[in-house]
Amino acid sequence: MGKKVVVVIGDRLGKGQKVAAGVEAAGGEAYTIPGMAADMKLGDVMKEKGADIGISFCGSGGAGALMAANKYKYKCRYGMRSIDEGVTAVKDGIEVLGFGFMDVEELGRRITETWYSIHGQPDEE
Repeated sequence: MGKKVVVVIGDRLGKGQKVAAGVEAAGGEAYTIPGMAADMKLGDVMKEKGADIGISFCGSGGAGALMAANKYKYKCRYGMRSIDEGVTAVKDGIEVLGFGFMDVEELGRRITETWYSIHGQPDEE
């Protein structure tokens, strides 16, 4: 048994709500950073919330993820364009995932399920 996964989502255009819904549907706790350029605040908010995973969305799929990695030394993978790439990154122990724009519920759900397959389901409250 483990703890509930905490996922912080930062989207350059202020989106991320669909990914958050997927995280929550799979039993995780999601926090979507509000506002434009939220991806650039990802590392700070991950640190503040004690997050296990951070998801950054921007056109290149890397700016917010690289900022988090450089400032806080999180392991990051960026430039991802598919859900399967994100799943593989989580299996590889990556903490910050950088994607092109991809606000879809399936991404949040599968990332969360993969994290639980490695770390165990949360303890009953």
